[in-house]
Amino acid sequence: MVELAGGATRRIELRLHKPWFALYAGVRPTLVVEGRGQPAQWGVGTWQVAADRPVVIDVFLFNRLWRFGQARAVLLADGASFLEYRAPMLPFRSGRFV
Repeated sequence: MVELAGGATRRIELRLHKPWFALYAGVRPTLVVEGRGQPAQWGVGTWQVAADRPVVIDVFLFNRLWRFGQARAVLLADGASFLEYRAPMLPFRSGRFV
């Protein structure tokens, strides 16, 4: 673990999957870690989160008209070190963490 100004941190792996057939194009996910939004890309990425407290992670998609594909996960301090998000096929459904 790394010690930063905000306390101990750890790295988690996020796997963001888009279905092979989706009724939307050119949409990328947005990741919100503890209230701070960050653009993301489809695929595998790593993110730095707090190691000593639970962390709320939200993912949503935005197509310039509305938000969709929302999903929320809470990572416990001693919880998993990876999450997998599955985007919906339709632009009015919610996503899910598996």
